Amino acid sequence: MFNSFSSSDACKLLANGAQLVDVRSTSEFAQGALPNAINLPLQSIMSADQIVSREKPIVLYCVTGARSSTAKNYLIQMGFEEVHDLGSFRNYTCE
Repeated sequence: MFNSFSSSDACKLLANGAQLVDVRSTSEFAQGALPNAINLPLQSIMSADQIVSREKPIVLYCVTGARSSTAKNYLIQMGFEEVHDLGSFRNYTCE
């Protein structure tokens, strides 16, 4: 499915308090992540309630967009309402 969520959309949400969530592994995250990102590895997605707030929008990213797309589907199934998939970290253009 075509992802109509843009980097510009992400920047607006993040500027207004959204959570930036990196779903890569902890070792990938430790090698470098986007500013203010929270690490929630895809393999730990079921513990999302312990790591992210349901009260704020979530913007997901990974390397290619495959894991962030899967994570978005899981979070929506878990009842999270405002979940967005940025795809690859390369799509991030916020200042």
